[in-house]
Parts: sequence; structure tokens; C-alpha cells
Amino acid sequence: MNTKILIHSCLCLAFLLLIPGLNAQEEEKSEVKIGGSLRFNYNLSNWKPEQQKRGGDFGFDLFRINAIAKYKKIILNAEYRQYSEGFGGGMLKQGWLEYKPSEKATIHLGLTQVPFGIQKYNSHNWFFNLPYYVGLEDDHDMGIKYIHQGERSQLQIAFFKNAEELNFGNTSDISYRRYSYDVSGRNKETNQGNFKWSYLAGADKSSNISISLMYGGLYNRITQKMGSHYAAALSYELNKGPFNLKLQSLIYKKAVNDSSQYENYIEMAAYNYPYQVAAQAMVHTLGIAYSIPVSWGPVSSLQLYNDFGIMQKAEDSFHDTYMNVLGCLLTAGNVYTYVDAAFGKNNPWLGPDWTVGLSLGNPNAEWHMRFNINIGYYF
Repeated sequence: MNTKILIHSCLCLAFLLLIPGLNAQEEEKSEVKIGGSLRFNYNLSNWKPEQQKRGGDFGFDLFRINAIAKYKKIILNAEYRQYSEGFGGGMLKQGWLEYKPSEKATIHLGLTQVPFGIQKYNSHNWFFNLPYYVGLEDDHDMGIKYIHQGERSQLQIAFFKNAEELNFGNTSDISYRRYSYDVSGRNKETNQGNFKWSYLAGADKSSNISISLMYGGLYNRITQKMGSHYAAALSYELNKGPFNLKLQSLIYKKAVNDSSQYENYIEMAAYNYPYQVAAQAMVHTLGIAYSIPVSWGPVSSLQLYNDFGIMQKAEDSFHDTYMNVLGCLLTAGNVYTYVDAAFGKNNPWLGPDWTVGLSLGNPNAEWHMRFNINIGYYF
């Protein structure tokens, strides 16, 4: 069968799976819940001398709206974010239709989280961890996902037609105004399959072990040829009372079909700006956190954490990337405040090497630090 016909048939089948919920006989009222947050951010970066003279910058971070709506057996889950102009402005983080054909099965259709690695986040801090910056943590793409939830195991299988698409031209690049990091420039992600299996181990189900696999196409909009990319991850998470541990190793490769392009790096983009990323690498992360109840006026809880990541690039001439975030989350009712000391080496967000930090890197790179406070009211 022709590949395009098969893909279109799968999408049509997905819509048909939603129809039974619409034809249910019982009468149910529609339900809508609205939430969101308003966040402000202060940062002081040691590689920005003029900012240091000002004593850092404090300003608007984002305003977001979350909507969850339900009618009969169909659920809508959407989140729209309005960032400051420097971070890309307005963008849809997620938005999907959900249908449960049985008690243990769930189907998502739309812009939904890619089942890969530790979910929901492979980190505790405001900055996330290194997998996020190469599109492998809290990534959201356009497609269909099936989730089967057992007593101890969970299976997720997904097909993504493409990343979130805002420019629908014949050969257009993706829009850089996006929350998730996706391949940009000469190439576009397409026809991607994901598989994730996780298991809750231990008598108290405190350990979560998971295996993630991903394979998809990279369409070159200039040469009109198809390349490919894949990724695999082994993850472990432990929850023991106030203690949390996140441990993960992953490998990925992006093979472009373009003889005119340097094949050892690829372009990715989010928050309105692109940068280069090594085409092949291993990323290892370790995060620990400990929560402490307190009674400091409105503050009821402190979570102390440290998240570390290293990106080992396959190209010998490239220089590895490092990231470590030491911080604390303060909870005061609906107000959540992240206080982070984020250290980076060859890291675009934590140093001066924006374009090549995640690709070639700098052989003389030093550790840089950004002190950051993010204050958010969630409603």
C-alpha cells in the first residue's frame, strides 16, 4: 500500500474511534474548567557585563490559560501561553482531544506530549534539563497517541504526522514561535512513531522503570529528499516519601539527506530563535530532590533539588555540553517560586555561545552561571 494512503487511513480511523462517544445515548452536560498562571522572572547572568552593572533584570515571564472541557466521553485539554516578546510571544503549548474507549485505554488526538523519557518532566527546576533543549523532554507534536494503563505497567504508542505546524506553505520552514524544540531550517520532522513502556516496581510501587523508542522521517524541503532520525532512552524514577530521584540515559541520531549540508549538526528552534544541535549524541541526566514541610508565614513547603546533565557528542571535533541547576522550590498556597543557580558549559541558555553551544561548542569554554528567580501565581 502507498505510504501516504496508509497514513491518511490511520488518521481517518482515529477520527472514527471518537465517534462512539458522540453517539452515546445518555444525556450529559458539558463541563468547562479554566485555569492558568501569571509569572514574573528575575535573572542575573555572569557573562553579561552590562546586565551585571544594572544588578540583573526583573520582568514579565508569561501569562497562560488552561482549558479542560468535557462533553459526554470527549475531553478537550488545551494550554495557550503568552510569553514576553523576547521569548516568542504567544504560542500553543498543548491541545488535544481525549477519548476513553475503556477503563484502561485512552486516546489523544492533536498536539499532545510525545511519550519519551521521564514524564511529565525529567527535571525539578525551572530550566528543565538537557534533553529538553534537543527536543526530548516535554516535547509536543501533532498526531495520535494510545495509552494503556495496567495495575503496574503503562504502554504508550503514538504516531505523529509532524511537529506543530503554523506555516502551511509548500516548502516553508517551521515557525520559531513554539514551546517545544523541533528540527527547523532545511529539514522538517514528519511521520514519526513512538513507543514507551513503563513499570512500577517494588511492593509500594515507588520505582518507575521505562524504555522509550522513537523513529521518524526528516524531510529536506530544499532537496525534497527524506532523511531519518531516531532516539532511545532508559529511565528510572524513585519516589520515597519526601525524596525523588530521576536517572536517565538516552541516545539519538539525526541523519539528513542533503549532500550540501554539514551532516554533523542540524538546526532546531523554539522561543522564536534557532540554534545548531549535534546530529548524534548521548545525553545522561541525574536529578535529586527532597521536600521539607515548613511554616514560614504563607510558605508551607520547600523542595531542595539538584539536576545535572551531560551531552556527549559523537563528532570528535565537537565539545561536550554540561548543565547543572541547584535550587529550591517554595510553595505558598497558589504561589510557586523557583530560586535557581544554573551553571552551564557550552550551553546556549547558560553562556555566550548561543549558535554553536550544542553543536561544535567552544574548546576554551568556561562554566557560566545564571541566578534566576521565577515567581508564579497559579489559578
